[in-house]
Amino acid sequence: MRILVVEDDPMLALGLRRALTDVGMTVDWVADGRLAEEAMRDDTHAAVLLDLSLPAPDGLTLLREARLRGSDVPIVIITARDDLDVRLKGLDLGADDFVLKPFEPSEIIARLRAVIRRHAGHATSKIGTAQVALDLATHELSYAGVTEVLPYREFALMRALVERPGVILSRTQLEEKIYGWGDEVESNAVEVLIFYIRRRFDKNIIRNVRGAGWMVPKS
Repeated sequence: MRILVVEDDPMLALGLRRALTDVGMTVDWVADGRLAEEAMRDDTHAAVLLDLSLPAPDGLTLLREARLRGSDVPIVIITARDDLDVRLKGLDLGADDFVLKPFEPSEIIARLRAVIRRHAGHATSKIGTAQVALDLATHELSYAGVTEVLPYREFALMRALVERPGVILSRTQLEEKIYGWGDEVESNAVEVLIFYIRRRFDKNIIRNVRGAGWMVPKS
C-alpha cells in the first residue's frame, strides 16, 4: 500500500520511510504545505501521515481542505504539539488518529494499519474470500491449503486485488498501488509479480481478463 508522508523534518521523514518500507509499504514524501496540497489530491494513497507544523499551508489547513473536497483517505496527524485544543480541533476536522512526537515506528505502523482497516470496513487484519485469505499484519497469503509470507511488492499486488474481489484492475491501477514516485517500473513488472504468486500457489489464484486486467474471483 502507498502511504503519503507530509513532514518537513528530513531525518524523521527518512526514518519513517525506512520503517514503513520494511513492513511492505510504499512511501511518497513531501516536505511543505504546497507540495502536500497537490499530493493529497492524489487518490492512490491508502493513508496520509500529516505533520501540523509545515510551511504554509499548515497541517490543519490541509486537513480541512481535504475533507471539504470530499476526500475520505485516512489521515493520521503526527506532531510535537501536546495541546489538547489542537488535538480536538484536528479530530473535529476529520483526522482519523493523532500521534505525538516522539514516537516509536512500530506505533505508527500499528495505527496506520488500524485506520486503513477501519476505512476498508475490516474489523481484523485478515481480509479475503472463502478461497483467498490475506493477513495484513503478517503478509501471509493462504490459498488451496498453502500459506506463505509474501515479499512486499507481491503483498501490495495481492492486497489491491483481494480488497476488491470480482473487480478487474488494470495494469496502471496495480502499478499505482505497488510503486511510489520515482520508482522505476518495467513494462512487464505486474506480469512478473503475478507469475511469482501463481508459481507459489496456483495459476487460478489470479484471473486474467484479456485486454482489461486481472482479478481475484469473488468465490
